Amino acid sequence: MSSNRPNDQIDGATKGGANDVAPSQRFSDVPSTLDIPVHIEQKNEDDDAEAVEIYLENLSDPNELCSLLEIERAAPTYWMSVALAYAKQSKTDYAIETLIRGRNAIQDNDSKGRLSIVSFLCWMYLWKCREAPRLASEGVLVSEAKTKEYYLQLAVSTLNDASRINPSFPPLFLARGVLYLLRASLQAPSKARAASGASVDSEKADLLRRALESFEDAIRVSRGKNMLAVMGKSRVLFSLGKYSEALAGYQEVLAKMPDFIDPDPRVGIGYCLWKLGFKEDAKVAWERSLEINHKSKIATVLIGLYYLDASSSTPIESPDFIRIYKKAMTEYIQKSFKLDSNFPLTCATFAGYFLSRKYFPNVDSLSNKAIQYTDLNVIASDGWYLLGRKEHHAGNLDRASDCYRRADDARGGAESGYLPAKFGTAQLFILQNDIGEAKLCLEKMVQHSRNYEATTLLGTLFAEEAFANEYTAPKEDKSAQRAIRLLESVRAAWKDSRNSHLPDATVLLNLARLYETEYPEKALQCLLQVEQLEIDRIAESEDHIGKKDKSGTQTALRNALRDFIPPQLTNNIGCFYFQANDYELAGEMFEAALSACMRLGEEDDDADTDIDALITTISFNLGRSYEARDLTDQAIEVYERLLKHHDNYTDARTRLAYIKLCQSPQDKGPDSVAKLYEDNPTDPEVRALYGWYLGKVYSRRRPNSIAEDPELRHYKHTLQNHDKHDRYALVGMGTLYLQSAREMRRGTDQEKQKRSAMYSKAVEFFEKTLQLDPQNAYAAQGIAIALIEDKKDFQNALLIFLKVRDAIKDACVYVNLCHIYSEMRQYSKAIESCGVALSKEDKSNDPTILACLGRVWLNKGKADRDLNAYQMALECSQKALNAASEQVHLKFNVAFVQIQLATTMYSLSERQRSLQQLQDAAKGLEQAIAALDEIAAHPQCPYPKHDVDQRANMARNTLRKQLERAIASQKEYEEKNKEQLRAARERRQAELRRREEERQEALGKERERLARIKKEREEIAIRDRELAEKRVEEERVITAADMTTDSETGDKIKRKRKAPKTKGEKRPKNRSGKKGNADSEDADDEPLPKKRRLAKRESTKYKSAEIVADSDDDSVLQQTGLGLEKEYSPRSDRDSADEHDSDVGGVSDKTVEDEEPETGSRYRPQKQSRRTRIVDESDEDE
Repeated sequence: MSSNRPNDQIDGATKGGANDVAPSQRFSDVPSTLDIPVHIEQKNEDDDAEAVEIYLENLSDPNELCSLLEIERAAPTYWMSVALAYAKQSKTDYAIETLIRGRNAIQDNDSKGRLSIVSFLCWMYLWKCREAPRLASEGVLVSEAKTKEYYLQLAVSTLNDASRINPSFPPLFLARGVLYLLRASLQAPSKARAASGASVDSEKADLLRRALESFEDAIRVSRGKNMLAVMGKSRVLFSLGKYSEALAGYQEVLAKMPDFIDPDPRVGIGYCLWKLGFKEDAKVAWERSLEINHKSKIATVLIGLYYLDASSSTPIESPDFIRIYKKAMTEYIQKSFKLDSNFPLTCATFAGYFLSRKYFPNVDSLSNKAIQYTDLNVIASDGWYLLGRKEHHAGNLDRASDCYRRADDARGGAESGYLPAKFGTAQLFILQNDIGEAKLCLEKMVQHSRNYEATTLLGTLFAEEAFANEYTAPKEDKSAQRAIRLLESVRAAWKDSRNSHLPDATVLLNLARLYETEYPEKALQCLLQVEQLEIDRIAESEDHIGKKDKSGTQTALRNALRDFIPPQLTNNIGCFYFQANDYELAGEMFEAALSACMRLGEEDDDADTDIDALITTISFNLGRSYEARDLTDQAIEVYERLLKHHDNYTDARTRLAYIKLCQSPQDKGPDSVAKLYEDNPTDPEVRALYGWYLGKVYSRRRPNSIAEDPELRHYKHTLQNHDKHDRYALVGMGTLYLQSAREMRRGTDQEKQKRSAMYSKAVEFFEKTLQLDPQNAYAAQGIAIALIEDKKDFQNALLIFLKVRDAIKDACVYVNLCHIYSEMRQYSKAIESCGVALSKEDKSNDPTILACLGRVWLNKGKADRDLNAYQMALECSQKALNAASEQVHLKFNVAFVQIQLATTMYSLSERQRSLQQLQDAAKGLEQAIAALDEIAAHPQCPYPKHDVDQRANMARNTLRKQLERAIASQKEYEEKNKEQLRAARERRQAELRRREEERQEALGKERERLARIKKEREEIAIRDRELAEKRVEEERVITAADMTTDSETGDKIKRKRKAPKTKGEKRPKNRSGKKGNADSEDADDEPLPKKRRLAKRESTKYKSAEIVADSDDDSVLQQTGLGLEKEYSPRSDRDSADEHDSDVGGVSDKTVEDEEPETGSRYRPQKQSRRTRIVDESDEDE
């Protein structure tokens, strides 16, 4: 709460506030004694005048002293000295009284003295304004109370009096600036500022501009020497939001007066740096201020607020939070309070601390001090807010609301007010059950500030509203969507590294409940995150640290600590796993929840937790997971154990009856269902099971009239006598009417109308179900089926099926999609849908789905005249027949596909078919004829016997002969074209062989090319390595040639170059005829490398480059102009005398010439630039 206080200007900072510290120079000129001359009768004119000595250290009532000054008509300086002495002792009232009497005693003709006293009186009123309360005390009239406004008015009046005497008096400029600055800080913020978007109120900005003009006048008059005026100007710029300019002003004061500490410009520098975002630098400035003046209450509390701000960005559970918070409160805030217990900022900060500790009497006294003695509205706002929190906790809602309102108004109210106060007001509305006003208040906060706490509370309110209206709210209700959006924004804030917000389990639980219906996978993720939070909390506790160390993996730790997680959470996670068909994980969760319940039963005696109810519910869920995993025996054991403890547990009896019905449909099952229905005729689940049982019993022998159907009558009885909104009964009746309409005749128009009316009746039941439960996928699927069968509205039905597919994870949805895609001639999608249906559990050999797939392939074959599609249709039909050989209609499907294949084969041309295919079709036709004869003779023939016989006779008499003629024709065609076909096949095979040979040849050439490139690269690498070794050896030889032996030490040293000859001096000839040094005795012992002279090239345009050597024995230089790149090696005189033919480096000229230019010139230019030198006539070889 108080960590953001450095963002605003603080009392006493850069305003001339009095810091009672030793190093301060304030009042340092006030003497300890004062001699006041007295007028008495003198006997001798030469005698000195007498004076009364007044001790100014401990003055009391000023009446006698003022009377003395009045009688003696003392000069204004004496009046002012006495007033300063009172001010030094913080006896401001006595100082004001002294100045008033002095002003009245000064004669009117002494305008200068009167001006000094009046200006001094103005400063005393300003000082008194700083110490006065903001509000009148209880029981005191506002007109009689001496508040800040009262003294401010007196200061204005006194300043006006001084201005009438001399408006250009320099101290008045500074006083006027401080007056405007103080009035601006006390100016109540306007609500119009928020509407206009301005950072400062217009009235306050006007006062600040006037203060700025006054401070600039003071600076101008003093020629820039008035540092208090510079600090006042910086203070105004800070209030206007111009922090960079204010920082420059404070730095100017510090540079010109580094020992200025009362007020301290370092404090102002820290403010500006804080607002500019450099909080660490601000702390350094305040620490420097505290280092210079260790009793500075301002610097002390500001450093404490810095550490409080640092703790606000640290998680509360972190050890760093405790360390930082303790350091802020004990080392700084407490010290500041000891320095001045009435300092408003310290009082407000300490009140926040006592509020967290619930020491409400201290909160009340400190908050009132902060409100009464502060000059800043923000600190008063903090005080009102703390009082509001105290009253809120005490249950005084009206008083708390008033305090919150005042705290908000003190910062501007409306959109720019104090967010914590607005949040407290919203909480009060919730306590008063005024949810609408609470949401309105929170929405304004979220809209303008994106406050984390406000967003969380608003999202929670919308979530609670959505939960309350879950089954009664209209379709246009958007509470759930708004709650999800708000809570998800809160969840996203946890991932932001810039924030210190930790995940909140309440937010995640609300999100899980909101996602439960439409997005169960998201709900599961929220619950898993809550589980992880619980595991982390438990793992860090002292009782479970050992388990964390023993668990090797995160999964093992999670399993070990699940017994200590609330069983309700684990049970809910298991339910979501069950809905996602992950029955294994669901069972593990239910078992862990049961273990947690057992532990609670042993350790917790809390009467608020019904352990038995939890165990009953979780055990039933565990039995359902066993059923889903086909662990029927274990499920029966769980249900029977439940019935031992609760013999009237209907859900367990229902599941047992269902299991027995599945295991013994002819014996124990019906008896169990009948007994269950007899004992619980009103239970909706029991009635639903009994209706399902009736449907299974009468599925093969439905009555002719739907009104006589037992299942329909049962559902009707449920709706009429038990629950007219029973959704299972409504869907069941709609399904029965749908089946009845499908079986009705539609030969005449009247029959079509009756059939359509039956479909409409079925749709009515489905629509009623959707009104009660908009998410009921089975009702939506029924409507889609009715649209297809009655209206042939494939497009709308397809949209419904696509939505239902995401809700019902059953194969029937994909079978329906297959039908509709087939009707829309989208056979590929239909085949894909059937493939998905077959991939479902226990559906790989489902005869119904296989028959449907065969029908789709048959339709595709008819549409595309594709023999492969016919073959796939025949294969699927045969699989369906093999899966259910007792089904006569599946046998008819196989025969029908065989006849269709034979018919299609006959209609194709000779080029589109083969003899083998015709023979296979003829064989299948014979099988179809035999199958049709058997179907016609079957007592349960699925079609009229006459129609089946007629189709068999047509195949026997007509289609058989057609196939025989087609086979003969195909044989003749293939014999006739056999040679052509053989030649064509040979040509094709030869062409394929030729292409393969060409491909292999190309591959061989490519391999050879790659091998050659590889070999060339290896050779280049070897040659480069050899050249590099040669260059290294040459460098070594050249270096050795440049070395000589020192005659004194015998060490190898670098050969020194001879100094050039002076002009006119001649050199004697040496043995080789060249000029040399006659005094050189070591010429043979110290050979020097030969130097070459390049002939001067007169013109490269007309002549080729020419190289001139001094002797025949010199090495050949490189001829760069001709592009001849040859290595050289310097020779000594001894090499020339011995007539050696090779270089010093051991490389002959021939070898250099034979090298390839590409590789030999790679490093040659660098070598030439290092060794080759053009020699003048005056610089010859030795």
